[in-house]
Amino acid sequence: MNYLIAVLDDRMQAEGAYSALEEAKFGMDEVTILGRGYKSADEFGLIDPANQVWKQVRLMMFWLVPFGFIAGFGFNAITGLDTFPWAGTTGNQIIGGILGAGSGAMGAFFVGGGTAAAFGSGDALSYRNRLNAGKYLVVVRGSDAEIRLATPIIRRFRPENIQGYQSPMADSAA
Repeated sequence: MNYLIAVLDDRMQAEGAYSALEEAKFGMDEVTILGRGYKSADEFGLIDPANQVWKQVRLMMFWLVPFGFIAGFGFNAITGLDTFPWAGTTGNQIIGGILGAGSGAMGAFFVGGGTAAAFGSGDALSYRNRLNAGKYLVVVRGSDAEIRLATPIIRRFRPENIQGYQSPMADSAA
């Protein structure tokens, strides 16, 4: 399944594009308007990228924090480092484990995409921001041929942005 997403400045443009697609005999169950008074991003299924990123970070932390603790503890046990003389041998090994666990957490954050969530990235976030700014999205779902037919129709309404996407599921079905 392919998607065509157009960002339009106001409700009248979005309704005009919707009507033009209806006149061109597009299935109206395949055309959706997102914005104030219509579907929200959550109702449409436009995932919040931050939720996905934090889920990935938590999954990586599940493995990396314990592994980091074991690695830090083991490294201190093997090398016999006496970094904190007041802590004793066992205390130094535990501190080494805690530092290793912290390194594992930091690795999970950076490799899992925590920086993208913290500083914002991705198309879904861009579309959510535009909806929050009062703009409207017209989304057309269909085959390659349908998307090619819909593109010039929507372009007549001078969208701020128009972007086509191909669902990953379409690749695996081919």
